[in-house]
Amino acid sequence: MHIHILGICGTFMGGIAALARTAGHTVTGCDRNVYPPMSTQLKDLGIEIHEGTDAAQLAINPDCVVVGNVMSRGVAVVEAMLNDNHRYTSGPQWLAENVLHDRHVIAVAGTHGKTTTASMLAWILEDAGLEPGFLIGGIPVNFGTSARVGKSPFFVVEADEYDTAFFDKRAKFVHYRPRTVIICNLEFDHADIYKDMAAIHWQFHQLLRMVPSDGHLITNGHDENIKKLIEMGCWTPIQTFGCDDDTDWVARFGDKIERHIGMRSPSGAAAETRWRMGGTYNLENALAAVAAAVSVGVSFEVAVDALSRFEGVKRRMERTATVANIAIYDDFAHHPTAIQKAIASMRRRYPGQRVVVAIEPRSNTMKLGVHNDELAHSLKDADLVWMYRPDGMGESFDASLQVLGSKLSLHRDYDQLVSAMATKVLSGDQVIFMSNGGFGSARQTLTALLQRTRGS
Repeated sequence: MHIHILGICGTFMGGIAALARTAGHTVTGCDRNVYPPMSTQLKDLGIEIHEGTDAAQLAINPDCVVVGNVMSRGVAVVEAMLNDNHRYTSGPQWLAENVLHDRHVIAVAGTHGKTTTASMLAWILEDAGLEPGFLIGGIPVNFGTSARVGKSPFFVVEADEYDTAFFDKRAKFVHYRPRTVIICNLEFDHADIYKDMAAIHWQFHQLLRMVPSDGHLITNGHDENIKKLIEMGCWTPIQTFGCDDDTDWVARFGDKIERHIGMRSPSGAAAETRWRMGGTYNLENALAAVAAAVSVGVSFEVAVDALSRFEGVKRRMERTATVANIAIYDDFAHHPTAIQKAIASMRRRYPGQRVVVAIEPRSNTMKLGVHNDELAHSLKDADLVWMYRPDGMGESFDASLQVLGSKLSLHRDYDQLVSAMATKVLSGDQVIFMSNGGFGSARQTLTALLQRTRGS
């Protein structure tokens, strides 16, 4: 079967492409924005990508068009698909019907941490010899791909609450019908499709309605929004996780630089290991992954030990270069909570060194101005901030950033932003590029500029 994917370079749709290609289908696709790491993954799979959303691309007459949620009515290829009566479906529906229907689905949901938690969980299962399938909204370094079919009953899926497609406005995760669910946390996000927190609660309530009574629900025990969700109705046994003693699963750091971690199971068993990650938020992610792995039969000690061999996820605080003792990172953080936690974690790991941030407020929620005040607050602990200002952000956006004072440098041009950074960064700096997009290749440009001007 020939499958043509609209929006193929998104992390989720790129994963669908990988699964379809592995299953033996001919796969092509299109996107407006084609950039690594997903474009690299697709190229390595031999998948042809058409850059653009023109109608002419459907002349290849695919057997099925899989539509990503970035596509909307009025887009030329979408109108041609409908007018010419092509068979079409959404990515989540294709996944449910072709991959998940006979699997033990472990869904990782929540506002933050889904990608890292799902990656950790997939690795723990792999390290335990279970060969799971997975579809993750990023590329775990241990696997080098965002998706695979796997050889066991277990399938780990990053369960996004964003809407499914222009013709299906339900959250993606309602298609997956999981037996095990992790909910990392809940905050207001996706203001372009959800009016308020109540609307998000309602979608997550639909997810809980599908989890069987002999399944597993693993939740952040300190999240008030999750507690409100549970009060709406839950028919599945719950285990909580956190870094305090009042949860079922508990984790702690064993040293100040966060390289040694310890965990305690509900039975009181304890296990320790060293790892390469950092940050309390990642410790909570790891604890949730361990709890889920244990729930499907992995021993507690084996699960914790596997974390010592977890190598992280591309674009999740990924150190991409070090030039003249200047460390450069690529991070997907685009919500104020994630931004603040990332900066705090970096400060703890590198005390006495500057943490400087380049940020592109690119998400629809940011562009709507919903997080203006929270964004400024989330950046207050950075030493310097270079902000790319997209068009149409409004005067309120600029006003909200004034509290950052002289540490803020605002730019409307990527090259100007990089030039400004190059004159200010110093040896020992931890430089974090934060964006859920390509950031105009600013990180790569700065790296090349520093290599030319300061040497390696």
